Amino acid sequence: MSLRVHVAPRGIRDFLRDAVVDGGGIVTDDVTDADALVYTAANDVAGLRALLQQQPSIRWVQLPWAGIEHYVDILDTRRVWTAGQGVYADDVAEHALALTLAGLRDFKRRATATAWQAPSGRSLRGARVTVFGGGGITTALLPLLAPFHVELTVVRRRADPMVGVTRTLTLDERLEAVRDADVVVIALALTPATRGLVDRTLLAAMAPYALLVNVARGGHVDTDALLAALQQGRIGGAALDVTDPEPLPPGHGLWSNERCLITPHCANTPAMAVPVLRQRVRENVRRFVAGEPLLGIVDVDAGY
Repeated sequence: MSLRVHVAPRGIRDFLRDAVVDGGGIVTDDVTDADALVYTAANDVAGLRALLQQQPSIRWVQLPWAGIEHYVDILDTRRVWTAGQGVYADDVAEHALALTLAGLRDFKRRATATAWQAPSGRSLRGARVTVFGGGGITTALLPLLAPFHVELTVVRRRADPMVGVTRTLTLDERLEAVRDADVVVIALALTPATRGLVDRTLLAAMAPYALLVNVARGGHVDTDALLAALQQGRIGGAALDVTDPEPLPPGHGLWSNERCLITPHCANTPAMAVPVLRQRVRENVRRFVAGEPLLGIVDVDAGY
């Protein structure tokens, strides 16, 4: 079968036009002539809605990112929706491990020091690690943590067991999950159920030595509550690749807090993203043409 694909907006990730052709599709610049849409803008909801109104017969929409919280309101069951779930997992998991080691080893204070300091820091070996999320990032993170022989807890929607995980709990058990944890990693989708997950109550349940690592979305964390916990020494530290608001304004208290290490949402850089996103689109076009199941299908009811 032939598949006519509209790639929009032009000028953003135009390399995906070649991915469509390589997958066996035909690129059309007229959305009204398209069977499928590869949408390349991360946050332009209005632009996507306008395209779907021009061509309501589009059967499949490919979104560029793993997190699609901006598009939840326009998801529907009339067409297949796919996103970048799993595409960036390896790179983000690597960054999560880097932040974990840097946070435990007090690299923020070391990197900003102007004089010799007394030794401090903790080891990841044998630590108790709690990861929120049971998707691609967590799956990629598990083998990275394995050499450290950590005691691992995973918190997810359903308490289905995972290989290499000591215990699996649900979100309703989140306070138990963080109690006595040395490291708490946030690696789950942002939904109404998980927005503000890390609030004053959860932070209060964490141990005073615990490190919070967030590689998911800033909206998972109550920023004011986190800053207060860090200032008051109620948790050991935070290592964040995402913040709320984002970008975090200059002068915000998190920047200067010696317990907080921040990277600017760079767990997955453009250099890392281009080859894996190109491969995902190429493969999904090939699968659609061949009548095979697509990768990264969105659960419309769950919103991710």
